[in-house]
Amino acid sequence: MSSVSSRRHAIVVGASMGGLCAAKVLSESFERVTVVERDELPAEPTPRRGVPQSRHLHGLLARGGEAYDELFPGIHEELIAAGAMATDTQSDIHWHFDGHLLRPEPSGLVGLAVSRQLLEFTVRARVAALPGVTIIDRCDVAGLTTSPDNRRITGVRIRRRGDGTAESALDADLVVDAAGRATRSPLWLGELGYPRAPEEEVRIQLTYVSQVYRREPHHLDGRIGASYNYYPGQPRGSFILAQEGNRIILTLVGVGVGESEELPTRNAEMAEYAERFGAPEIAEIIRTATPLTEPVLMRYPASIRRHYEQLDRFPDGYLVVADALCSFNPIYGQGMTVAALEALLLSRLMREGDGEVNRRFFLAAATMLDTPWGLVVSSDLRFPEVAGERTEEMSAMDEYLERYREAAVKDAVLGTELLRVANMLDEPARLMAPDLQERVLREAGPVRRASAA
Repeated sequence: MSSVSSRRHAIVVGASMGGLCAAKVLSESFERVTVVERDELPAEPTPRRGVPQSRHLHGLLARGGEAYDELFPGIHEELIAAGAMATDTQSDIHWHFDGHLLRPEPSGLVGLAVSRQLLEFTVRARVAALPGVTIIDRCDVAGLTTSPDNRRITGVRIRRRGDGTAESALDADLVVDAAGRATRSPLWLGELGYPRAPEEEVRIQLTYVSQVYRREPHHLDGRIGASYNYYPGQPRGSFILAQEGNRIILTLVGVGVGESEELPTRNAEMAEYAERFGAPEIAEIIRTATPLTEPVLMRYPASIRRHYEQLDRFPDGYLVVADALCSFNPIYGQGMTVAALEALLLSRLMREGDGEVNRRFFLAAATMLDTPWGLVVSSDLRFPEVAGERTEEMSAMDEYLERYREAAVKDAVLGTELLRVANMLDEPARLMAPDLQERVLREAGPVRRASAA
């Protein structure tokens, strides 16, 4: 893999959050950046067809908030001015982990209660206003164009919708695939004779249904949200979070839900579902709040990670980012944060020089992805029906974390540290620090010590 030959024009496939973040950093290095999006992009913050998950609850992790503010200075305040709410992640949201409520005291962890639609719309407006950036919507990317020897990607073939024009070529010095889970990179690169990247897959068979309600002051006793995670023995859960515009969004979740037990989409059944996993406050909102949307059902079969860094051959002038590179179980809320962190990584690599930018990016991104991917894998592999390798170390860690969560009911410091890890501010090894193990021992009794390795 050699260098980007010049920096005249970059193309980003997909106006996803990952695509918009990539376009922002590329605009700092390239004369022109074109974002090609197959959807018709709305002129206001509303869901769009190509992002079905936008109708569901989203969370921006604390590390993600920092990253977006670095990419788009002042965006935190801009979102708050548009109605988003700053919140203390631990005191304003009740977190139920495996049936244990983390002690809800102020933590200093700042979160943002905001809809996916408003966040994406605000970021897109910022990117569209950048000098040299053009966003083309209602436009399909039909494939890649290459040099005669197929060693360099030289652009894309596009087909605009609705104007009757034939397929045409759009030349570029760099093409970035940010098409998300619908990525066609494996197919396109295979057609050019490149090997398929090794893939990891964790099949969790997740189903979730979401609905938006009018928010009333008494909901959740005035708090911003609540979370009831699913766990072995209890494959049901729920998440609820306030949004701008006096709204509150609720998501019910089921693991391994299939034809024998469809997730409910009627109010009475949804409330009963919430009661079954011990969430009476959720059930009460379902029964009494005014719905503002119809329930929307979605299935997420598996998390997928593609290891392009392991390939010996890969074309120059091409990158794969965000969900097209690694698609996480959405329940953990990592996707938008990782997309921003990858963009910051790409920005740094572009500043360091143009030699082998794709190779360097894939290697560095792989290292960065190890932690969030490891969190997803270790959590989802707790379910015996999920295929994957389980180690003695994982079992020891599960035992320790069971005690940890029990202790965090009384000890707010343990809850804060757990949320810092979940928000990608600290590495998971922090939970094994001697001072925290002593707190767990004091509150929950003896525990088999797991190593931090």
